[in-house]
Amino acid sequence: MTSLASRADAPADLPELPTDGLTWRPFAPADAPALAALIARTEEADAAHARTVESEVVEQFEGSWWDLARDTRIGWDADGTPRAWSVSECNPADLRRLRAHSSGGVDPAWRGRGLGTALVAWSTARGRQQLATDPRDIPGRLGVYLLETQTGAADLYRAAGYAPLRYFRDMRRPLDQPLPVPPATPGLRVVPWTPELDEPVRLAHNEAFADHWGSEPRSAEAWQGGRSMFAPSWSQVAVDEATGEVAGYAMSSRYEQDWPVKGYRAGFTDVLGVRRAWRGRGLAVALLTAAMESYRADGMAYAELDVDSENPSGAHGLYASLGYEVTHGSVILGIDV
Repeated sequence: MTSLASRADAPADLPELPTDGLTWRPFAPADAPALAALIARTEEADAAHARTVESEVVEQFEGSWWDLARDTRIGWDADGTPRAWSVSECNPADLRRLRAHSSGGVDPAWRGRGLGTALVAWSTARGRQQLATDPRDIPGRLGVYLLETQTGAADLYRAAGYAPLRYFRDMRRPLDQPLPVPPATPGLRVVPWTPELDEPVRLAHNEAFADHWGSEPRSAEAWQGGRSMFAPSWSQVAVDEATGEVAGYAMSSRYEQDWPVKGYRAGFTDVLGVRRAWRGRGLAVALLTAAMESYRADGMAYAELDVDSENPSGAHGLYASLGYEVTHGSVILGIDV
């Protein structure tokens, strides 16, 4: 295989963004409230089932791998209101495949002016530049995560050469129905998450997801990031009583900003994993049941999660057997390099 740098086909310069009515500059931390408001406007227009808040915007750009001056652009109108944004994120800590992920959008009131096409071209070019900085002989990928309702954005990315790579499903289970009765797991104990267990859980996660599509090992920095919605009291860890090792885990979040949009309160299981040596013993069911019990104890109406529809572990079938039903879908579009 030739080096990723030689395959990335990176342009020397990024394409110009339209200046008709907009002034473009990189994201700065002080822009977080205004950018969060813009993102919320686009989410409402796209019938998204979730909402992004300011704390999530802030933490998105906190990783040491960001070069905000080069990786981000926001277009501001004459009144100082942001109307469009585009970013390309690439964490060089990826080991198996280096990924450059685009995100962005256009204010609903400013759509139909060619801004979306320009943003896709800009983030794609920036992503190629990011991939080209890596001297390793590993695969690369340009990617974007889109909700199934974002059909217009999907058309723009397809026109730029992106193709569907993987489909995901959001699922939920009502908590007013009897919860599953998990099988006995002798020698294993499900305990609440604690800060002392966090690093062992990270290492367990990297092992458990080593065979999952699109997954890369999480560095300590990446693992700690993005936790403004983390719910420690809803998170559980399965510990091997003989060795003290982490065998599995269920990490949950509390997305209160989404509840008015959905019309109900819910706990969300962000990541569920079982290390290979402990699989086939019902541990995933035990962890999910413990999570559901913690949600219900706090008055939640539903338990939610998302799943790779082609996950070879059979996760989709497991969740369905426990009463989870599909509510929404999403897709990763990409270009493999």
